[in-house]
Amino acid sequence: MRHANDHRKLGRNPAHRKALLKNLMNSLVLWERIETTIPKAKELRRLGDRLITLGKRGTLHARRRTFAMLGNKAATDKLFETLAGRFSAREGGYTRIVRTGFRAGDGAEMAIIEYLPAEEKKTPGKGKKKAAAKKPDEKGALKKKTSKPKAGAKEIPAGKSASKGSRAPTKEGKTTRAPRKKPAES
Repeated sequence: MRHANDHRKLGRNPAHRKALLKNLMNSLVLWERIETTIPKAKELRRLGDRLITLGKRGTLHARRRTFAMLGNKAATDKLFETLAGRFSAREGGYTRIVRTGFRAGDGAEMAIIEYLPAEEKKTPGKGKKKAAAKKPDEKGALKKKTSKPKAGAKEIPAGKSASKGSRAPTKEGKTTRAPRKKPAES
């Protein structure tokens, strides 16, 4: 059972772990995206989200607590000036962890942890275009999208076939095989 086990120890003594997480927090705030191992990223996510919550408060006490966690004035200023404003409408979940594979040296599973980008506001005009594309024509049938052949694709008459394994679209929209190449006579 994991009673009273609050955090990951990361194979380090407390002073080393605190220094490691402080460096990771500073890098995350300054660069907004870092690559590290999965356990470190999961532990950093807790602290990174806590930093944004302090930044959103914007009080002197919150600024002092943040500086105590980071120990870097530039990172503290960036957190309060830019990052906290980006997440003002969001209630939590400010970071994202994306697994990237395994490290070549020791096979440790790696991940990118990053702060989410600013949310884009949806424009109301986009939904109308989709509805307009599905209107029926005069006969009441829905219009079908016609696909155009790729640039450089040759149109082959319906009676002939394409080369072995490849298919080319015809004028009617059906695919046929291209003609096989005749062996060169010598």
